[in-house]
Amino acid sequence: QVQLVESGGGLVQPGKSLRLSCAASGIIFRINDMAWYRQAPGQQRELVAAVTRAGSTNYADSVKGRFTIARDNAKNTVDLQMNSLKPEDTAVYYCNARIIPTTTYSELAYWGQGTQVTVSS
Repeated sequence: QVQLVESGGGLVQPGKSLRLSCAASGIIFRINDMAWYRQAPGQQRELVAAVTRAGSTNYADSVKGRFTIARDNAKNTVDLQMNSLKPEDTAVYYCNARIIPTTTYSELAYWGQGTQVTVSS
């Protein structure tokens, strides 16, 4: 069974940094796109950053220049380095990955359980 497990959330002051990590486990043939989403209270889930298997990245305008997404294909992990955090970055952050498990050889989207990030003084 394939799972995504996130870590690294917490409470941080405005202007500070935080790093989120996500690790995929299970019998995995291949991981294609990986991404981080976030959902603030009362709002829809939105894409924060994405990275292809080849390393091409895409960011939401609101985080460009502050957040960096990076993956390690050998370890099946994806990290999100968040700098210069703002109160409006407060949300539950979710890891997402399009994974081909060896059980089906069919790509599916998997989600982590979410990790809370709170930016407040």
